[in-house]
Amino acid sequence: MKTATVRDLRNHFPRVAAWIAEGQPVAITKAGKPFARLVPATPEKSRKPDIMAQLKEIWGDRVFSTKEVAEMRAAELEGEEG
Repeated sequence: MKTATVRDLRNHFPRVAAWIAEGQPVAITKAGKPFARLVPATPEKSRKPDIMAQLKEIWGDRVFSTKEVAEMRAAELEGEEG
């Protein structure tokens, strides 16, 4: 883990920020004692559902023929009517 002082943060922040951007946590010291720790932020997860990932999870790499797709659509329409 990299170490920086409060003074380093004030005077050399771009260097400390580069360490964090590389994925390194940085211990911040004040008067020679550990004061805080800066760690890279975790990326936010997409709020939109990933339809392709969900389909792949259900069906794997299966590719359907045109006939199979037509049959599934017909069965879906029958289900809506009934």
